[in-house]
Amino acid sequence: MTSAEIREKLKNKTVGVAGCGGLGSNCAVALARVGVGTLILTDFDVIAGSNLNRQYYFLSQLGEPKAAALKRVIHQINPSVSVIAYEIKLDPEHILRYFKDCDVIVEAFDQAEEKEMLIETVLSAFPEKPLVVGVGMAGWGMNESIHYRRSGNLHICGDETTEISSEIPPLAPRVGIVANMQANVVLEILLQS
Repeated sequence: MTSAEIREKLKNKTVGVAGCGGLGSNCAVALARVGVGTLILTDFDVIAGSNLNRQYYFLSQLGEPKAAALKRVIHQINPSVSVIAYEIKLDPEHILRYFKDCDVIVEAFDQAEEKEMLIETVLSAFPEKPLVVGVGMAGWGMNESIHYRRSGNLHICGDETTEISSEIPPLAPRVGIVANMQANVVLEILLQS
């Protein structure tokens, strides 16, 4: 498939990204670069200096809402991508409302409880919809531990074990690997549909 054929196939596809931090911002940028037609971004947080070690933001954006800032970044990269940004904390009702028309949903939360809520809601309400999650990306090195696994419409990227802590922080290299793996899985799903 040529680049032109890929762009043609992707231009009418919609991907929802739940969370615009390390995973979500990097995954969304990768999807924008390949030409996904519409990205729906959701995040309630604002950009802090501590985010810059792994998230696709800049010093000039400190204090801005992540979803709105990421929308502007994406438009600088690829203005043909339609970006819908919601500055909200997702709950089951929001997931049903904002992601119902997505071809694929990307889970990019930090907290295990939020991940669980999103996974349960999507698998229950949209069992036919592919959901790409990131689990286990803290620390550095351990390249051989990062993998992809599929269970039905649930696609899992990461090492599935490494939990973020003060001793094992999330850092750009491993977070970026998992985020780009998520984008690659989304691309594979969209190009096969």
